[in-house]
Amino acid sequence: MGQPIPVSQIMHSGLLLQCSPETVISEAAARMAENSVSSILISQDNTVVGIWTERDALAINFADPDQFSQPVRSVMRSPVLSLPATMDTAQAAIRLKNQNQRHALVTDEDGQPVGIISRTDLALNQGLEPYLRLREVGAAIPHLPAVVPESLPLAQVADLMHRRGADAVVVNFGEDGFGIVTERDMVRFIARHTSNTRIGELASRPLVTAKEEDPLIHARDLLLDHRIRHLGVLDQTGAIIGLIGYNDMLSGAEQMYLDDLRQALEQRDKALARSSRTLQLAERVIESSFEGIMVTDKNARIEFVNPAFTHLTGYSPEEVIGRTPEVLSSGRHDSEFYTRLWQSLEHHGYWRGEIWNRRKTGELYLELLTITAITDDNDNATHYAGLFTDITQNRKNEEQIRQLAYYDALTGVPNRRLLEDRLDHAIRHAHRTKQLLAVMFMDLDKFKDVNDRLGHATGDELLVQFTARVRSCLREDDTLARLGGDEFIILLPEVKSPEAVLNVAERLVRASAPDYVINGHHLAVSTSIGISLYPGDGKTSEELLNGADIAMYQAKQSGRDGYQLFNPKAVDNPANRQRQ
Repeated sequence: MGQPIPVSQIMHSGLLLQCSPETVISEAAARMAENSVSSILISQDNTVVGIWTERDALAINFADPDQFSQPVRSVMRSPVLSLPATMDTAQAAIRLKNQNQRHALVTDEDGQPVGIISRTDLALNQGLEPYLRLREVGAAIPHLPAVVPESLPLAQVADLMHRRGADAVVVNFGEDGFGIVTERDMVRFIARHTSNTRIGELASRPLVTAKEEDPLIHARDLLLDHRIRHLGVLDQTGAIIGLIGYNDMLSGAEQMYLDDLRQALEQRDKALARSSRTLQLAERVIESSFEGIMVTDKNARIEFVNPAFTHLTGYSPEEVIGRTPEVLSSGRHDSEFYTRLWQSLEHHGYWRGEIWNRRKTGELYLELLTITAITDDNDNATHYAGLFTDITQNRKNEEQIRQLAYYDALTGVPNRRLLEDRLDHAIRHAHRTKQLLAVMFMDLDKFKDVNDRLGHATGDELLVQFTARVRSCLREDDTLARLGGDEFIILLPEVKSPEAVLNVAERLVRASAPDYVINGHHLAVSTSIGISLYPGDGKTSEELLNGADIAMYQAKQSGRDGYQLFNPKAVDNPANRQRQ
């Protein structure tokens, strides 16, 4: 067994989000939403007196918005569970579980706050990958999910979540599929301090799902890739049978880990008195491991490697014993990287991370490496043991999944999901800097005629060429996104004036005008552009996108092949629009 990992190594440190007891609930919620955190500390006279979490927010009566104006001291949880920074993660996990707490304050030797840690943080850093590979998603479902219609008032849903102790609900949009509302969404609602809201207006769509027979490691990777905290679970018929989050999928594994830890400690004590037969068995386990193992002396000279090391690196034991791990160096990490690695080993006796190394053939590969210091009775390091796995292909797969999730497969530009994220960020930046922000809605004129006459393959090539022309007219910080079909959105941050936006629109119209040559066909296709400006035409993503959409339709009505600024007086019914 290696040295235990201290809480200080995995806690959330830096700026600890705090407020006074008299801070109103809506302001506390706004600070949590702005910083994307699940809790806020309540401090008075430089002393932490309470904590308010996303889970606590559900106890508020959402039917009475006046409650959002109450001081946070009326809903905070007190006292706050505190853990010393030196406590190892296994002990911390037991403390949180026994006291039924999701968060704990981490303090230094003087009792001063230095960080926040959650049960999820602890579970994710316990080295549980083997258990997640063995367990199926269906085994982690705690109970049937709460499914509510999108028309249900938010206050009723909040009360339902509070009564059931649920951290999320599934929202049914009928033929349009499912969405999800979480505790974090409720906090964001409180921050906005609105009223008369249907739950469907707050839901995130679509609901990301996994199959019940999938391994939990796949579900965990989906959560990480999508930066979400919940997944819907589908049975073999495609019906939703559950919702799982980190705590659900890791709770069983966490207990398995703790049981295994206790058992390992008992076996270690017994092993001290065992015969050479036991030692030989341990050696065979190391020899048969699929993970590379390397043991060095205190001066980092290699003393032992297992067969998996040779398989992964190409080096035989004779070629590396007596040398340092520098023989594997890729040259991609600077001296500061290795300085931090050794500092972690000296201070904590442990380091875990990703590192690029080089095989004997010269091929670079990415490995997940864990290094543990082996100490004597006086706590002096005598050896270092490294355990590593080749994760190069895993990283390639993750990057491919991320590309498919956030970029259009045909044109390579951002899709709606990434656009909405960038637009929300740009709005917040524009609000802080008091700058203009422009949103353009672009639609190819008569694109349907091209598909009907020449086929979709020609239409796809037209979209690719059109995309290239548009990108050539934009700045590096501008965003071109495809919504689908021939609909595109352009995001122009930090524009100096409406005239500058119109100049860009003029360039785009001119750039799209020349004929497109595809498979011997000369295609004359123009574009219609609608423009909305922040903050005059809207202050939210929905308002700006809708305004640009309406303006684009106005441009088509005016004869196509041009652009139009949003005119609120000319708003029509979007359902009656026909785009060609």
